[in-house]
Amino acid sequence: MANVIERLVSDGLIKPPRWLPSNIHYLTIMGSVAYGVSTDVSDMDIYGFCIPPKEIVFPHLAGEIMGFGRQHTRFDQYQQHHVVDNSGNKEYDFAIYSIIRYFQLVMENNPNMIDSLFTPHRCVLHSTFVGNMVRENRRMFLHKKCWHTFKGYAYSQVKKMARNPEGKRKETVDKYGFDVKFAYHVVRLINEVEMILTEGDLDLERNREQLKAIRSGEWTKEQIEKYFETKERELESLYTTSKLPHGPDEDKIKALLLQCLEHHYGSLSSCVISESDAIIALREVRKTLDRYSHVMG
Repeated sequence: MANVIERLVSDGLIKPPRWLPSNIHYLTIMGSVAYGVSTDVSDMDIYGFCIPPKEIVFPHLAGEIMGFGRQHTRFDQYQQHHVVDNSGNKEYDFAIYSIIRYFQLVMENNPNMIDSLFTPHRCVLHSTFVGNMVRENRRMFLHKKCWHTFKGYAYSQVKKMARNPEGKRKETVDKYGFDVKFAYHVVRLINEVEMILTEGDLDLERNREQLKAIRSGEWTKEQIEKYFETKERELESLYTTSKLPHGPDEDKIKALLLQCLEHHYGSLSSCVISESDAIIALREVRKTLDRYSHVMG
């Protein structure tokens, strides 16, 4: 299934690593479109993940020893902004992550990355078997630490809300006395983390009418700040009673990651030693050492 990256590469509008377009497994629209508050779909934030060549993920296969000699450049993500596609009258911002980095960020409950797995189906532009597998298991990544990460992001939006930007954003601040875009993100983030802690799930469009009202200037700055303060107190209490695990189940998430890699590459027997194999190998080494120590003695 072709994806927008492949088309833009073919049109000469972007130049990602050569291997990237055909190894993308998930692409989704983010931002105001995903939250159901956008009236203009010409600007599109696209997030996703890819699986790099095996030697990038497992550098020892290319003979590299971590920390010794020349180290190859690691691929974490490909970003490109303000890509103008005149054929479709759209402008794209891309953030395509290595599956390894993507899993790590989602496991840490980074709000942007969590959101990218919970976007409405209409926002998913491209998804392979691997992409579908990760999305179907998206609730596996949720845990109580989301409260700290989402609250931190919300605080940063509160601070940005009162800034005096330039350009179009300045017009908004002059009109309403604060930046309504940052304001709706404050409320969005606090609503999202409430859903996660309460339900173990996330619906990005549930509060779209509320967010639209904020973005259109129907809320005052004082109302935004009051809403945040009230919700913060409520969520501190909810955090203690939430049935979510306190942290991620790293072993379970790692198993999913290896499953994705194996589906993409084939067998990982030459790349990864399973825990059982490692224990067997160590046992054999111990036997050998014991035998030779006995002979030397």
